Amino acid sequence: MLSSSSRLLRVLSLLQTRSHWAGPELAERLAVHPRTLRRDIDRLRQLGYPIHASSGVAGGYAFRAGQSLPPLLLDDEEALAVAIALQIAAAGTVSGVEESSLRALVKLEQVMPTRLRRRTHALRSAIVPVQRMGPTIDASVLATLATACRDQLQVGFSYRDLRGQASVRQVQPHGLVHTGHHWYLVAWDPARDDWRTFRIDRVQGTPRSGAHFAPRPPPAGDLRAYVTGAMTGVHQGDQARVVLHQSREVMARTIPPSAATLEAIDDAHCLMLCGAGQLDSLVYWLMALDVDFDVLEPPVLKERLRRAGERVGRSLVRGGG
Repeated sequence: MLSSSSRLLRVLSLLQTRSHWAGPELAERLAVHPRTLRRDIDRLRQLGYPIHASSGVAGGYAFRAGQSLPPLLLDDEEALAVAIALQIAAAGTVSGVEESSLRALVKLEQVMPTRLRRRTHALRSAIVPVQRMGPTIDASVLATLATACRDQLQVGFSYRDLRGQASVRQVQPHGLVHTGHHWYLVAWDPARDDWRTFRIDRVQGTPRSGAHFAPRPPPAGDLRAYVTGAMTGVHQGDQARVVLHQSREVMARTIPPSAATLEAIDDAHCLMLCGAGQLDSLVYWLMALDVDFDVLEPPVLKERLRRAGERVGRSLVRGGG
């Protein structure tokens, strides 16, 4: 039989694996009498762990939210994952969490067993953070918007768009999407009767939560696809459709989701969808892909490519190519 201290740790570990444990089942797993289990639960409560007990046929034990954060039990892989996440957060684009992330990482490493500390140190020494890509955002703004998404609360905020024009928005937030460069809020805008995306670094001040709202099905099937479509212009009127003579899997290594949407056609071809607002840039980009392609639309893109090809041809003739 486990010692009392070891058994308490075992109880904590098991309680974290499920939302609810039936009393007899938990006692059987620990190989103790139900009375012993009740005493162990009482000890854990005295140590600050918020464990809820219910009686009856469906009675048992479960963690509940407390007013303070008690210690957590993590296995090796969980502890390693938390350490990596904390290091990434310390160098990320969410301002206000850098120092707290490093403090938490130091605390975590102090209590790690030697074998795990070595792995963590190896990862920390090997991971070289690059310069932050994209503007930073306030952690409190992100947390407020995330809470509004979870609790389905309308939210109001001042917003400055790409052209610098300010407006006050009142929206129904549905989710947050991180593209690697920017954080976006996807929300239903009742005033415009349509979905909208908002770059969170352009939110001015602290958002204000309001009344509850009924959630809607996500646009474009899911929020990530909608944000990608908004960034690439596929939700807008001017759209380029180009067949690339290479598989989607291969082209996805070169073309980021923020630049275009790729749809598989077969094992050797894929369809690229992107905005056609900047045709000169699109011509340059297509020529740089180093893959054959067929332009389906718009026709003006074909004309721009023809002109570019003629210009390259003339340059080769003049240079003796």
